[in-house]
Amino acid sequence: MTRPDILTPLFASLPSLKGVGPRNAALMAKLFGAAEGQDASVVDALFHMPVTVVDRRAQSGVAKAVPGQIVTLKLTIDAHQAPPPGGHRMPYKVSAHDGTGPIELAWFVAKAPWLEKALPVGAERYVSGTISQWRDGKQMVHPDYMVAPEEFDELPQIEPIYPMTRGLSAKVLRKAIAGALAALPDLPEWIAPARLTGGGWPSFGAALAAVHRPQSLSGPAPDGAARSRLAYDEYLAGQLALALMRQTMTRNRGVVRKPTGELTGRIVAALPFELTDGQRNAFAEIKADLGSAHRMARLLQGDVGAGKTLVALLAMAAVAEAGAQSALMAPTELLAAQHFRTIKPLCEAAGIGCVLLTGKLEGADKRAGLAAIASGEAAIAVGTHALFQSAVSFADLGLSVVDEQHRFGVHQRLALSEKGRRADLLVMTATPIPRTLVLSHFGDMDVSKLPERPAGRQPIETAVLPATAYERVVARLRARVAEGAQAFWVCPLVEESERVPAVSAEERYRALGAELGDRVGLVHGRMGAAEKQALMERFISGDISVMVATTVIEVGVDVPNATIMIIEHAERFGLAQLHQLRGRVGRGAKESACVLLHGEPLGKLAAARLETIRTTEDGFEIAEKDLELRGAGDVLGTRQSGMPDYRLALPEVHGPILRLAHEDARAILTTNPGLQGPEGDAMRALLYLFRRDLAVGLVKAG
Repeated sequence: MTRPDILTPLFASLPSLKGVGPRNAALMAKLFGAAEGQDASVVDALFHMPVTVVDRRAQSGVAKAVPGQIVTLKLTIDAHQAPPPGGHRMPYKVSAHDGTGPIELAWFVAKAPWLEKALPVGAERYVSGTISQWRDGKQMVHPDYMVAPEEFDELPQIEPIYPMTRGLSAKVLRKAIAGALAALPDLPEWIAPARLTGGGWPSFGAALAAVHRPQSLSGPAPDGAARSRLAYDEYLAGQLALALMRQTMTRNRGVVRKPTGELTGRIVAALPFELTDGQRNAFAEIKADLGSAHRMARLLQGDVGAGKTLVALLAMAAVAEAGAQSALMAPTELLAAQHFRTIKPLCEAAGIGCVLLTGKLEGADKRAGLAAIASGEAAIAVGTHALFQSAVSFADLGLSVVDEQHRFGVHQRLALSEKGRRADLLVMTATPIPRTLVLSHFGDMDVSKLPERPAGRQPIETAVLPATAYERVVARLRARVAEGAQAFWVCPLVEESERVPAVSAEERYRALGAELGDRVGLVHGRMGAAEKQALMERFISGDISVMVATTVIEVGVDVPNATIMIIEHAERFGLAQLHQLRGRVGRGAKESACVLLHGEPLGKLAAARLETIRTTEDGFEIAEKDLELRGAGDVLGTRQSGMPDYRLALPEVHGPILRLAHEDARAILTTNPGLQGPEGDAMRALLYLFRRDLAVGLVKAG
């Protein structure tokens, strides 16, 4: 299905706009996040939102202008004064006046011929910039604008200020955005009349004009009518795409599964502890999905150590009771092996066949594993995405369980669900996701949440210390290691960097090795999977006492005897990342501690992050704070993962609008599942405009 013709001008490359040459086009492609080697499009310029505005409407005259204020003055040019020969540090000065008094305009490193042409003596000019006090008079250094009276319209009274990139001038960017506005066609309205009038929102074109050519300070304001309307548009496109994915999954009827409770009962009986209320509730929701005629698409969200793997095992056991198989996929071989170690004893206690299938498996072991999966003897297969390669054939795959789902995008989700002909899909994440982001990134899924930690887990005492406390920390660590404790020591870099003033993992490994001997290990992302796994197995067995690492240990690694987590340069990590790292300890019955070492001086944002980690272990509270402090792209890692990031919508501002878009998208597909007629045409235009066009192929035929 092709893009609607009406959108063609918006997807023209930026060099098609007047004044955008190859050099500036390349700079704007970088600024707008275009794919490497590709030009940005006209629509990218339209969707580049300002971060603030400058108000140039004050025309109080020289005498009443207050130092520090931005003003626009109508001046008569009196004289030019170039710096004397050799006076390189002296400014070029232009004397001027208005009816209220004199002022001096000044430039450092100025071209005299250009200034003489721009400000001829005796001429009138409108000049706009920041007033300062110099000796006994007023001064304006490097005015922002200088225009003749007949060009006054070119001086913006309210000027949007945009994120920039080195080498690109604000004037060139503004000109490109003006050209993009001129190219904007009259698009069909996709917002229902009641929603439009209820929000007091302008049309799409008027909203963009209000943001880029504001007539009032409220025009570009994030909570103003224009930005709110554009946020709704972006959210509606995303929610439509997710709703179409859900429609695609549930359109194909699932298998009604009737678990007997026999195998799940054996697993629960074999547990040395009671299930939490959250685990029981989540499993009840999953069982209800399995018994439904619709395919399950559920996100299982739990804090670090909340017991998600056990809920997943109960789900897989319930599927086995109904005569089908399950696949549990983890993002790395290390985590797949850990999941297998966790569930294998419980599977044996319940009499459930379980195999591990990873890239390391070779020869007879691999053939035996594949045969057990193909025959149905293995009711549960644990592995990486290798489980879905063509060589792996399931007898009857009924459930796909995906761990650390936030690392995979929505389209991979759809592909996974298609592998089993009518397989249910359960995805789980140990990264607590803020409510707003659950809806915006997982709106196609039902959500189960595990709010508590299992009984017996000890609270983690967290301390925030400056890097100058290093020797004190090492002395305490030496004493604890002598008592049999194990510790992680995390650094932000693998090796030293001239650009980043931070201690590397390799450097810290050498220093701690000198202090503690050969019981110090080093693991980082540049190592091969086999080498990392061998080192972690030595750590788990107690052969290594202190594991120096990068964030490769962030997700899922389980070492119950590790009770100390030291994070160096903690100010360089995001909140969610710090919470994940801290969650590597406190997994056994012993008291645990986390030390956050930070460099100095500590910025306000970094201090707020560290104080949040120090004062709470609630991952969901931490996730909300992380969103507030850093923004959505950083919280979920979408800037690297290919998951949808938002350019017009700000989750921390527009959360309530997202919920409206979510409801509206589902209502639209309920009444018009095939997106037929004028409404359907408008919705298709919306999906293409916000590059959610892959979802167009999912629209129900007819």
